[in-house]
Amino acid sequence: MFLQTLITGLSIGGVYALMAVGYSLVFSILNFSNFAHGAIIMLGAYIGYFLVSTFNFSFPLSLIGAVLGAALLALLNVQLAYTPLINRRSPSLYLMITAMGVSIFLENMVYVTLGSHFYSFPEIFKQSTIKFFGSDISPLDLSALVFSLITIYTLHLFLVKTKIGTAIRAASYDMTTASLNGVNMSRLIGVVFLLAGSFAGLAGVFLGIKYMVYPTMGWITNKAYIAAVIGGLGSLPGAVIGGLVLGLLETFVSVYISSTIRDVFSFSLVIIFLVLLPAGLMGRHLEEKV
Repeated sequence: MFLQTLITGLSIGGVYALMAVGYSLVFSILNFSNFAHGAIIMLGAYIGYFLVSTFNFSFPLSLIGAVLGAALLALLNVQLAYTPLINRRSPSLYLMITAMGVSIFLENMVYVTLGSHFYSFPEIFKQSTIKFFGSDISPLDLSALVFSLITIYTLHLFLVKTKIGTAIRAASYDMTTASLNGVNMSRLIGVVFLLAGSFAGLAGVFLGIKYMVYPTMGWITNKAYIAAVIGGLGSLPGAVIGGLVLGLLETFVSVYISSTIRDVFSFSLVIIFLVLLPAGLMGRHLEEKV
């Protein structure tokens, strides 16, 4: 029972980590909370669902389509909504308000075009469980965990081994200095949103499979925000750790206490961190970000 709960918690935490990494990528560069990230996650889930159910794509192709579609939507989002504000050097608060507006707009567009229906993915992972040291492990949970860890590790290699990754890490410390050293910030911001959108699409598909696809599912990004705060806003390793911690906490609370008060523990945890450790586990204090 304990091992099964642990694997389930890690799989949910892995999906939270995917969301939180996309969230933290944007925050590390532009220093604002991109609340439209949840709407991109929701649209990624819809893309994956319709590719599987309507166009009869295989799951791998549908997953790739959802990732690419969400990435392009995220790029379109930054070009239309954020770039004009960034070019005018608007305060971060303006970007945050715009992100809220984009999120509300996209959610209502789904209501208008597709309705408020709940959609369930066709059976992708067989219902039979995998026996592992006497515990029954769901193939979906195991796949979500493996996909999450591989994708996040690939992002780590990209940030460490490539010139673009180095530029992203440099800009997260000082955008002005990075720009003076030849980094094209407009292009770099586009790459960051493409990456964040890709992670949103991947997370959206697994959330849609595990639960359902519906217009307001993007509000689960609140959990990504909690994970990012726990790990430290702007810190990618912190986002991963925060996502895993949150997934484990919610799963163990649901199994051993009550699923109805799961969110109470989650939001209580973020309040504790904001009071005692506002920079999170691996975050930087704001005054160090020049």
